[in-house]
Amino acid sequence: MVEEIPDQCWELIFTFLNDGSDGEHNHHYLKSLSIASKEFFSITNRLRFSLTIYVPTHPFLHRLFKRFVNLTSLDLTCFCGDLDALLSQISCFRLKLTSLNISNQPTIPAIGLRAFSKKITTLISLVCSNIESIYGTDLFLIAECFPLLEELDLSNPGEFANHVNFLDGLDALSLALFKLRKINLSGHCYVNDSSLLHLCKNCEFLEQVMMMNCSLLTHHGIAYAIRERRQTLRSLSIRWRSYGSNDIISSHFVDSLANLKGLTSLDLSSSRISDKLLTSIAMRGLPLRKLVLQNCTGYSYVGIFSLLSKCQGIQHLDLQNADFMTDHRDAKVSSLLGDLVSINLNKCRKLTNSALSALVSNCPLLSDIKMEHTSIGKNVAKNSNYLMNFVLNPPRLKSFYMAHNSWLKDESLIIFSSILTNLQLLDLSDCDCISEQGICQVLKTCCKIRNLNLAKCNVTRLLGLNFEVSNLEVLNLSDTNVVDETLYAISKNCRGLLQIILEGCLLVTMKGVKHVVENCTQLREINLRDCDKVHLNANSVSLMVFSRPSLRKITAPPNFHLGEKKKLLSHQLCIVW
Repeated sequence: MVEEIPDQCWELIFTFLNDGSDGEHNHHYLKSLSIASKEFFSITNRLRFSLTIYVPTHPFLHRLFKRFVNLTSLDLTCFCGDLDALLSQISCFRLKLTSLNISNQPTIPAIGLRAFSKKITTLISLVCSNIESIYGTDLFLIAECFPLLEELDLSNPGEFANHVNFLDGLDALSLALFKLRKINLSGHCYVNDSSLLHLCKNCEFLEQVMMMNCSLLTHHGIAYAIRERRQTLRSLSIRWRSYGSNDIISSHFVDSLANLKGLTSLDLSSSRISDKLLTSIAMRGLPLRKLVLQNCTGYSYVGIFSLLSKCQGIQHLDLQNADFMTDHRDAKVSSLLGDLVSINLNKCRKLTNSALSALVSNCPLLSDIKMEHTSIGKNVAKNSNYLMNFVLNPPRLKSFYMAHNSWLKDESLIIFSSILTNLQLLDLSDCDCISEQGICQVLKTCCKIRNLNLAKCNVTRLLGLNFEVSNLEVLNLSDTNVVDETLYAISKNCRGLLQIILEGCLLVTMKGVKHVVENCTQLREINLRDCDKVHLNANSVSLMVFSRPSLRKITAPPNFHLGEKKKLLSHQLCIVW
């Protein structure tokens, strides 16, 4: 009986189900539990800490805030409307919010934030990424309204962002936010050495700095700034643009970086670095757990091997576009990385199945591999020993990205699927040499797959899909030749689908769409962009939502017109783009 078990025990059980073994939130699991009993309903309500608000959600705010009493995080990134009014309305509720995300908006909602800050004083994290127009006055406002902020994200401003007074506003932020620990200013091309120095000098608790694509930063400026925070900086993500003689990294910069004794995460993506820099880091024995050298130039295998030989606690490694990586070198590198959890080897074009074998053999904790644009599937006969390594060392891989591998054929794919039985995400997009037979075999043997990307693959009918695929939640069939019969087979055997992406599927008609909507009982999102043969109107949308109440978003085909392009149409709690 439910009454015999304390609520605290149920909360622990439900939390485990909600987060899963990989720590991801799956609120739809809580939804099914909440309808089992009134007590379960009450318990699951208490376990909801974050809420995303859409336009259709707006009228139900009072009920939602009354139901989910432990909310700490609000996501308004998908809200299209008067954000000032919404924030003013939210401020009237007794909420103990610690995190607010207002990204993807045209401007900073100054009136709303001011009203919000007067009533809700617990905010420590504010995300304002991808704001089309942001000004220095917005920074002064943030400094005034939220002095207790610990995390601030102002990254990737739009083309109408105005640098006038922005640096003054940034200086004001550095003085006002005395608790600031994390800041992201990536994409602000006018941020300079002086700005970074003021942040590092004034914010004594600063742990994480992200300034990617800040073209005015120099080696020397970065070196002086990070020396101010050599005791507190834990994560540094920084990219600069080199000009002429500045291509040579100074010893001052090398020493400053190597002296960050507590540095656990370093991201130098798309920067010109050197083997000297990497070997200096190695000699200082920094406690790195994450290293990102994506698209970096100027270094070689000698430098990266030197670093990894000394920093063997790395859990996340990104060597995208390291063209010096070969199967042999990959084997040597992976032998040093017993704690590795994720690795990105995209565009390392010399790597084959043997490299994958070495990784899963040497790195027992490996959960995520990216090997797009490689030579997986090439020279399989010459690398036949990789199968034995797989058998002897069954991998724990949950995510495997293999997109754009033109050598990949069914032979390798079927072998992978028979061994990678823990896979939850598989990306095979633009792998044009695999067949429907190989795809069906993957679905049959990798029974834990939740997310499958087959965009631009040779998918037409999937005649072999005559078995249940119970765990599949996200299926991407963009730019394929699937027909209505394919969607019928999918809808019958993949009833748990939450999202299906059919963008650019030119042969699909409304008949196939109806199969999916009728049979996939939990469907929340369907993308029909550029599906020319799908004829959608307001009446058909109403019928779709009526027959499938779980639908929350429909991306309409090009022949769907209702007012202005991209105008929102609300049907119950579903939005149509």
